Amino acid sequence: MLDEIYDKLIKRIRSYHPSDNLSMIGKAYTIAKEAHENQLRKSGEPYIIHPLEVAFILADLELDIESIVAGILHDVVEDTDYTLEDIEHLFNKEVALLVDGVTKLGQIQYTSQNKQLQKEEIQAENYRKMFLAMAQDIRVVLIKLADRLHNMQTLKYMPPQKQKEKAEETLNIYAPIAHRLGICKIKAELEDLSLRYIDAEMYYDLAHKIAKKRVERIQYIEDIVNQIKVKIEEAGIKAVVEGRPKHFFSIYKKIVNKSKTLDQIYDLFAVRAIVSSVKDCYGVLGIIHELYTPIPGRFKDYIAMPKPNMYQSLHTTLMGVEGTPFEMQIRTEEMHRTAEYGIAAHWKYKEGKKDGTVQDQSEEKLTWLREILEWQRDMSDNQEFMNALKVDLDIYTDQVYVFTPKGELLTLPKGSTPIDFAYNIHSDVGNKMVGAKINGKIVTFEYIIKNGDRIEILTAQNSKGPSRDWLNIVKSTQARTKINQWFRKQFKEEDSIKGKELLEIAAKQRGYHLSYLTDSLVVDTICKRYGMKTWDAICAAIGYGSMKERQIIQKLIDETLKVKKELVTPEQILQSHNQDHTAATQQKNRKHSSGIIVKGVGDIAVRFSKCCGPLPGDDIVGYITRGRGVSIHRKDCVNIHYMPEEERDRLIDAEWLQEKEVAKRTYVTEIQITCLDRLGIIVDISKILTDMKLPVKSFNAKTIKNNAVFNVKIEITDIYQLEELTRKIEQLRDVLEIIRVSS
Repeated sequence: MLDEIYDKLIKRIRSYHPSDNLSMIGKAYTIAKEAHENQLRKSGEPYIIHPLEVAFILADLELDIESIVAGILHDVVEDTDYTLEDIEHLFNKEVALLVDGVTKLGQIQYTSQNKQLQKEEIQAENYRKMFLAMAQDIRVVLIKLADRLHNMQTLKYMPPQKQKEKAEETLNIYAPIAHRLGICKIKAELEDLSLRYIDAEMYYDLAHKIAKKRVERIQYIEDIVNQIKVKIEEAGIKAVVEGRPKHFFSIYKKIVNKSKTLDQIYDLFAVRAIVSSVKDCYGVLGIIHELYTPIPGRFKDYIAMPKPNMYQSLHTTLMGVEGTPFEMQIRTEEMHRTAEYGIAAHWKYKEGKKDGTVQDQSEEKLTWLREILEWQRDMSDNQEFMNALKVDLDIYTDQVYVFTPKGELLTLPKGSTPIDFAYNIHSDVGNKMVGAKINGKIVTFEYIIKNGDRIEILTAQNSKGPSRDWLNIVKSTQARTKINQWFRKQFKEEDSIKGKELLEIAAKQRGYHLSYLTDSLVVDTICKRYGMKTWDAICAAIGYGSMKERQIIQKLIDETLKVKKELVTPEQILQSHNQDHTAATQQKNRKHSSGIIVKGVGDIAVRFSKCCGPLPGDDIVGYITRGRGVSIHRKDCVNIHYMPEEERDRLIDAEWLQEKEVAKRTYVTEIQITCLDRLGIIVDISKILTDMKLPVKSFNAKTIKNNAVFNVKIEITDIYQLEELTRKIEQLRDVLEIIRVSS
């Protein structure tokens, strides 16, 4: 079986590759077969089948020898004893770099099982790594796409939860990447396979219904194909005319997005004509429009105005016999190759070409990638980065085509405004913009650009610069990034001061002093990670709001733990508070002035966290801080729930003293009361507080719509007294809700 797959691979490579020397592939197969000898896949098959199938997918894309060798070896470094140095020695540096790139991409994780809040950040990091890998060598991502495609083809052997997780990851990350690289062949299969596991019921229902009418639809499309062939031959044009079914996911999107039933979707099949020249494309278009009635507004010329992923073709929707519409695509052979293989279609063989010019020419076609690499450096906040990506990678986002005053054609996202156009021209044009003319008439900044608009931007040297309101108007990532850059530059100093203050607060909440976490080695690492030149730049980004202080503090803690390997252990921290450890152990249940017993420890400094405000009666846990004793939290505190694993060894058991004298202590807690805004409600609440003799520390009121909201801070002895207070207030007329506030 293995030899059959290998022979199939060699046969496919020979069908397109100009060289007869395929010894490197044979060598890679021998090494991979030996390295994976005792490994099995979930299906029970020998593991070597997977890298061979990945290599075959790459050969189907007609990639070069180095890519196919890397495809065969892509799991060797991660799963066996071979190193990158071994790969470079046995093959060459190019293969080693490709294997290294794929290995690094394979280490990224998409989901976090119990940390939903981090999911977006993890996904953003995945995209960042993906784009950086593309910048280094686009073939790394092509290999990763082939790897993912074969994994999806064999996903049935995985547990159901894993199937759904992988399918969502594929649909959200890999399919859009394949689309932007123009590889329709892989993108369509990835989407269909993902749908099978994300919405299995819909997938199999579609499959059943489409199969049911398959015969009549095939007959219908064959009749159209035959009619078109006859007319094209009569015109003396050589063309390949064929029908093709639309893939399930595109049908699924129409059903979901346009609320249609399958019977209402007539273009389940499309007809495609492949000709030899651009002239013939337009010739066939004329013939088709004579033969069938074109549906108004359904013609798109992607030859004159290609899509950002290099796709070119003529699209027209026509009314067929018996009033049934169908879609027609007309393209040249080269356009068809690009539509199917995308960037891979432009990867030529480099035998005898060591200057890399061919790769440079291929990357020229990926202007969108260079733009992403440029603006992602200015987006250190992962939320902002992901929001921008969803716009930029959205495979269903349409474009509008507009003209400069000189008649140059530009492409912008649908929904763009004159501000987007200005920043597309140049940052200075956008920053000095004071107005715009569309087709010779003055328009507002909010004007939505339409196809064919001729746009002129009005600028002034004394312009005050962009307005923050523009951020709510612009559509394109490029414009949003450049506006943010302008504001960062204007207020950098005050943003830096504000950022440092926010970092100090975040550090204290985690039990650290900021100075302890800002070792020069750690700061250098953080700056490199986020593409910032200085620590002040990071602080300024936090002050501006484009980076989150908690995110940076966590990275600082992680790096500090790596750099300062001599970090004291939690036990050593506790010992520093107990001059005599033996004496402390003997008095481990000693009474504490705080009313807290920290198990196994003597009289250590204890403080109550402000984030959750624990009260006697709450389930509590201690957190060992550096230099400030033990911080007491409720066990359901959000900061404890989302604490990183490496920090959890600093948690320590704690409990409330049950003795009577503890009742003499009071604790400040805050409740929020929401009620209908009626006259006298404040008096009613105040009377209960007075009757219960509860000292009020603060009492704030505000109205939201028709409701009154009161935030009351009170001194209280325990959770039971708080429950009694809550019960009494709930009995008041018009009280809607009472919650305990956590900061």
